[in-house]
Amino acid sequence: MQEVNDCFSEVKKDCFKFISSQETKKDKFRNKEKMIKSFLIPVSQWISKKSNKKKTLVIGLAGGQGSGKTTISSILSIILKKYFKLNVFIVSIDDFYKTRKDRKMLSKKKHPLLMTRGVPGTHDVNLMLSFFKKIKLKKFKSLEAPKFNKAIDDRYKKSLWYKIKTKPDVVIFEGWCVGARAQSSSQLKKPINSFEKVYDQGAKWRAHVNNQLKTKYKTLFNQLDGLLYLKAKNFNLLREWRLKQERKLWIQTKNKKNLKIMSSGDVINFMQTYQRITQQMFKDALKISSIIMNLNSNHQIEKIKFKK
Repeated sequence: MQEVNDCFSEVKKDCFKFISSQETKKDKFRNKEKMIKSFLIPVSQWISKKSNKKKTLVIGLAGGQGSGKTTISSILSIILKKYFKLNVFIVSIDDFYKTRKDRKMLSKKKHPLLMTRGVPGTHDVNLMLSFFKKIKLKKFKSLEAPKFNKAIDDRYKKSLWYKIKTKPDVVIFEGWCVGARAQSSSQLKKPINSFEKVYDQGAKWRAHVNNQLKTKYKTLFNQLDGLLYLKAKNFNLLREWRLKQERKLWIQTKNKKNLKIMSSGDVINFMQTYQRITQQMFKDALKISSIIMNLNSNHQIEKIKFKK
């Protein structure tokens, strides 16, 4: 407990400063101290013990849309850097989305729904595998990682990509489908929602997505040295949080033109493309995760379970 208190007194100022940057007038974080002391410092201790200066540790952080992955990964990074003196790099699976041009080609070749970013098959897996290979090299050289701009639904130009100049001790790889597993063919037959029923009548889209999980993404997720999972109570709650997230994005960018900010209806449709994998992850992630953080309906970590 002493280490937790020492750690908290050292990181408190930076963590609170970051949290306040994420708040809006209507949306304030509650129980900040408890979240950091009871949950995020113990997770940071676990990561620190697993880390090894000679080899980059790759930790996956998964959770449904709007579950708080960006906030949690940022606070973990602050704690690991400030108290545990580790070099941490955070990257999102979202940053590796295929370009609009590539998704357009894919949508013509495979299925129109693949124009919509999100599901497995809409990321550049080869680029991710190359990134992990290079970041783990003993003779590390500086490295660039792509950066995706959701407001324009395309990658930033290369001059704005992440530039990694020193080998990270820890990479936090966050994303809603990180660690997801494929379903059986029989599970794919029945549409899971009205969106699948209308837009994927022959089950071609979901079969393609599932096949991606079975093959390329399985290879990708095997790169992980551990998986942290933020578990929401149900899918409806995630939809609510995702709507809140889009409102926040709108507030932050409302003076800019040509942005692809979604309406509530767009978000609801968008979320339906995620539903099948998200609900399967509610079951699978419980078996395969190293640490499970259960979230209550107020978006707070309620309890935590260390499994590995």
